[in-house]
Amino acid sequence: MKKLVLILSCAFTVSAFAQSTVNITTSQYATQKQAGTLDHTKNYFFTDAPVTGTTVHYTGGERSPSTICSCMVTLDSTFTVAMAPNDDGSTPLISIPFAFNMYGVNYSSLYINNNGNISFGTTYSTFTANAFPDSAFQMVAPFWADVDTRGTGAVYYKITPTSMIVKWEAVGYYSTMTDKVNTFQLVITDGTDPILPTGTNVSFCYGDMQWTTGAASSGINGFNGVPATVGINQGNGTDYFQVGRFDTAGVAFDGPYNTNDQVDWLDNQGMYFNTAITGNVPPVIINNNICDTIDVYTGDTTRSTSYDVAHFVLGASTPEIGQTVTALLSSDEPGAFTFTKTMNDPTYQQFDCEFSAVGLPEGIYHVTITATDNGIPARSTTRTIVIRTHYDASVATGIAEINPANSLSVYPNPSTGNITIKHSYSLTSNPVVTMVDVLGKTVLTTALISNQQTIDINALPQGIYFATITSKDGISKTMKIVRK
Repeated sequence: MKKLVLILSCAFTVSAFAQSTVNITTSQYATQKQAGTLDHTKNYFFTDAPVTGTTVHYTGGERSPSTICSCMVTLDSTFTVAMAPNDDGSTPLISIPFAFNMYGVNYSSLYINNNGNISFGTTYSTFTANAFPDSAFQMVAPFWADVDTRGTGAVYYKITPTSMIVKWEAVGYYSTMTDKVNTFQLVITDGTDPILPTGTNVSFCYGDMQWTTGAASSGINGFNGVPATVGINQGNGTDYFQVGRFDTAGVAFDGPYNTNDQVDWLDNQGMYFNTAITGNVPPVIINNNICDTIDVYTGDTTRSTSYDVAHFVLGASTPEIGQTVTALLSSDEPGAFTFTKTMNDPTYQQFDCEFSAVGLPEGIYHVTITATDNGIPARSTTRTIVIRTHYDASVATGIAEINPANSLSVYPNPSTGNITIKHSYSLTSNPVVTMVDVLGKTVLTTALISNQQTIDINALPQGIYFATITSKDGISKTMKIVRK
């Protein structure tokens, strides 16, 4: 399919597109789309482009994750509405204050396209998704499909010095349909922002996904017809990966290049990638919304297993055609960790996992998955999940809490340098703060000589750490700290 380019910024020089541009109003475009008479060899220029860039405070209801936690970022007043309600629209060119590396090329500006993707160099209004690789498109696509926000939903974005978040919130499908909505999110970074795991610069995250296909792509009530595409495509036929193509309701998934998959499989999934490479793309680790830390409880017989046993799903996919993937799981507390392989397709392996804190000392543990493909050269991806166990005697039957609760707060958090630790531990108990990284390595130990003490963490690399205060009477509390 040739490119169908929709240009919304009047700042572009019209003469550059004179031979292939059609000036058109949004209503005329809608009429031709409905009739199926759009010329896909032309670039459509909207002469009544909607106003963009409005900052708003999001007041809609929040979706609750169905599992341990969510990679979805909550909308607030720091987000900006990318586009007014539209069909097949795009933003003007947006500058970002960091370099986003996509297959060896750094980008400092991009377009957000309403139809579930971002692009570089040109906008895309194409509403019928293609499989990857595709030499006609260069995009990062958390869900390329015929999004229509004229009836419901909106697209938002937020830019920080080292990251950009784009969120399609409760968006409908063509034509102006509101009976089913999708919520999904894209994060891109410079590769150092701790919003994503170390070694990655792209994340796809999903809330509730309810439709796949608009009516102009042969969809009926949001399904069937041409499937939606999830993946990244450089447009050169070589650098790409595809997570899958989705066209029906349900939870079936058989890998990126087998039969079309079912969209509910995406619900509450989180995926992390590294596009700062060329050549063979390493495997993709997929999880059902596991954040960097899972909290479970130990030593407490009154809690249900939903507290003292963590249940989660891990998947490993090879994103390129013709490759296979193998995955190995391990834990530094093997007696507490069990898993069952529930899918063993050559392109996708899936594991149902459990980590039991029953009987474990309070502390930090880890589960690691390493996935390896058979590309040339073979590449691997490793993801470490932190398990943080706690003891809470206050709710245990027949056990009185001997020591009062001790408060702990750390600010600023995230921090770019110094942190201030505020606590209510008695100084006569000789409290000590110990910081460890996500692999459990101790990086800092300091005695606390006041109840509000500033600590210099400038020497620590960017990343996620855990600060634990321990007193001589054995009372301890832990907080997560993000060093930006």
